[in-house]
Amino acid sequence: MNVLRIRNEMRSGKTIFDLPLRVTFYARVSTDKDEQINSLENQIQYYTELIQSKPNWTYIEGYIDEGISGTSTKKRDSFNRMIRDAKAGRFDFIITKEISRFSRSTLDSIKYTQELLEHDVGVLFQNDNINTLDSDSEFRLVVMAGVAQDEVRKLSERLKFGFRQAIKNGHVLGNDKLWGYDKKDCVLTINEEEAQVVRRIFDLYANQQMGIRRISQTLYDEGFTSRKGNTFNVLTIRHILCNPKYKGWYCANKSQTVDYRSKRKVFLDESEWVMYPDPSIPAIVSEELWDRANALYKRRSQQMMSHQSAAKFHNRYPYSGKIICEEHGTSFHRQVLRSSKGEKEVWQCRVYRNRGRVACSAPQLRTTELDQIMAQIFDQLTQNKQAIIDAVVTVLQSVPDEHDYAQDIRHIEEDLSSIQAKKDRLLEMSIEGVISTAEFKQRNDGFNEQAKVLEERLAVLQSEAEKGQQTTAQLQEIRSALEEELTFQNSVNSAVVTTILDKIIVKKGSTKEELHLEIHLKFGGPCGVVFNRENSSFRFNPCLTEQAKGRELWKAKGQASFRDYGRNMVCHYSVIWDGSFKDSNRLD
Repeated sequence: MNVLRIRNEMRSGKTIFDLPLRVTFYARVSTDKDEQINSLENQIQYYTELIQSKPNWTYIEGYIDEGISGTSTKKRDSFNRMIRDAKAGRFDFIITKEISRFSRSTLDSIKYTQELLEHDVGVLFQNDNINTLDSDSEFRLVVMAGVAQDEVRKLSERLKFGFRQAIKNGHVLGNDKLWGYDKKDCVLTINEEEAQVVRRIFDLYANQQMGIRRISQTLYDEGFTSRKGNTFNVLTIRHILCNPKYKGWYCANKSQTVDYRSKRKVFLDESEWVMYPDPSIPAIVSEELWDRANALYKRRSQQMMSHQSAAKFHNRYPYSGKIICEEHGTSFHRQVLRSSKGEKEVWQCRVYRNRGRVACSAPQLRTTELDQIMAQIFDQLTQNKQAIIDAVVTVLQSVPDEHDYAQDIRHIEEDLSSIQAKKDRLLEMSIEGVISTAEFKQRNDGFNEQAKVLEERLAVLQSEAEKGQQTTAQLQEIRSALEEELTFQNSVNSAVVTTILDKIIVKKGSTKEELHLEIHLKFGGPCGVVFNRENSSFRFNPCLTEQAKGRELWKAKGQASFRDYGRNMVCHYSVIWDGSFKDSNRLD
């Protein structure tokens, strides 16, 4: 039935009960406690009987939400289904107990009642005596819904007050499954079996300087597991290390709810936390140990954050993530060994680092040895250095200037000629007495200022144009630089390794005396290398020999990076090379 027609009928003296309407109801309780469930059953029975008792009404099955808060409509499935059905025209009128049952948010109440009215569906908030089919209902709805919303705010404040009072009375709030403690009736007691693990974590981290992942594996090897029998999650160990409860301190105000309706929280800076020793929380570790562990944790975190990104941190070394253990399929991690002879950078399988030699037979690799091996490979691959250098120089010569300096210079010279002509005309007017001496000076100074700006601009453009011209001497400097970059003896440029090396697989047959490696470059097939540590000798498989002959010479798209001495800048080019120059594209 049309809303306008209903309102006209009601103005003529009829009540809502006299109109032929299809009527349904909406019922909701905010918890699933027994008394609330009984209340819901009573609501359903009452509204069913009420609607069926009116001869002019047609009963439509009601919509019911159990144990759902009225603060938001996001998780109220039946409510949302009711709105959809109303828009589909399945009923004309909804009865509900009060505004707080329909919605405690003013915005939600107005929004949904207006949407319903647009689809010719009215709502009766029975206890509040508001019928949205009445012409003055919207004003009363705003007032009543505002009251309902303020009740939610007051409830939130009362809960916060209750939390503060509970804390003052020595009741510990928060997680009921805190590792190392048993909690009953808001009182914590130490679970000695679990507390043993907590003490071990703090000892390994603060005293033995062990990393969190290593701690997880060490605990598992020692027989300590999570409650589900798995290794300790890294996040669990972090939470244990950072939780002040383990030193007997209370900690609160880590976050605040900024919107009691959406329950959106923001996490506060540590300086805003509320922390103090709490006699109701038994300590598992000493304050001194906890403080030392957290100082170390913060220091390590700052070191990690000092890098621009996590990816950059993990890949800041040329071999990072590129050395793979064939036995376990895991990557090798960098380690710096210190002795009386100095520092030595080595790479160790992750399984070996976590569980020792008994778990992985792969030997550790020295960075210096890897550099020697890669230098030998690159040196053989670049035997035809001159062809590569010629290709790169051709790229340089073929790249057109990005800016037409000649055209700009010509325009400025034309502007300067125009200004000079104006000055000559101005002088003639002064001589003829057309303008006064003061006016001549003022206008002439203006022309001089314009000319000065143009001349400065002209000097800059001429300088840039000269820099952009590639001379024979400058090209020779580039050739020399490339010659140096492509000369590999016992060392390699880390940027070259990063660009060309795909991965190194440490084969199962490797020993401390002899390394068996399978090296994959970003072009061609894999290359087998046997490196004898005793005499630093190399043995390559046939695939490298074929590549050195030029059959697979740089047969892929790579990137060349070098200094453009003409423009005093670093240029990057894309080069496709298979023995002859095919194509080039300037990248920046």
